[in-house]
Amino acid sequence: MTEEPSSVIASQNASHGEGHDYVKGSPHLRHTVLRSMIDDQLRKLVRETIERQGTCHVLEVGAGHGTFTDFLLAAGAKVTVTEASEASATMLKERYAGHDDVAVFYDRSGEDIFADGEHFDGVVCASLLHHIPDYVTFVQRLSGLVQPGGWFYSVQDPTYYPRRPRRVHLAGRGTFYAWRLAQGDLKRGLGAFLRRRKGAYSDTDPSDLVEYHVVRQGVDELALEAELAQHFDDVEVFTYWSTQSPVFQRLLAPAHLGTDFGLIARKRHETQPGGAA
Repeated sequence: MTEEPSSVIASQNASHGEGHDYVKGSPHLRHTVLRSMIDDQLRKLVRETIERQGTCHVLEVGAGHGTFTDFLLAAGAKVTVTEASEASATMLKERYAGHDDVAVFYDRSGEDIFADGEHFDGVVCASLLHHIPDYVTFVQRLSGLVQPGGWFYSVQDPTYYPRRPRRVHLAGRGTFYAWRLAQGDLKRGLGAFLRRRKGAYSDTDPSDLVEYHVVRQGVDELALEAELAQHFDDVEVFTYWSTQSPVFQRLLAPAHLGTDFGLIARKRHETQPGGAA
């Protein structure tokens, strides 16, 4: 693939337009057990920060319609939200109009937040990194926005397919395709599936650009862990079972199949490796 990240962002903007249903295909929004897990983790991070210094200012990159913004606010954080979808940013601005603890920015290029120069006590990326072609560099740059002593949190990205046990990969992809059969437009879906089986990806098909690493190799959680370890004292990778269908989510959760992962990095270093601030 030769496309620049900006073209991927443009495809996501178009695909997540007005009226887009974030919940339908998003297990972390659809299933109570996953929402509760994320809520608990975010509350703990925010409360640890407030106990340490009295306040907590969080950057949430790609907030969708604000599910986790609400969790952060309930925990006591001030939240700065960025969105690459213009429709979602507009909705968020309307939803949080007059709310002093929320600032919403439409970041068309995905670069504005890095140019602003502001730093934060924590950064949250929920179901985001698999959309980013070079996610390791992106996380490196986000780490530079975290105040010393602060934290980074990501969740709901697919584990790296080449490293997955076969039974995990079969369960993950099999339950997805079973769910996908009920969603309609099977001709387009089958065509995309057969094309990708041959290793061919489109420079223009939004389905290949939006869920960028979902349709490729997944996201390398160990590469991200290694990158974060250069900037934080404590880095945890956690894996869990996640699928779109409520039935398969309930049935296979006890098997502890690690289809998806999250990262919690605490205690941002005072300086970057090599002594840079």
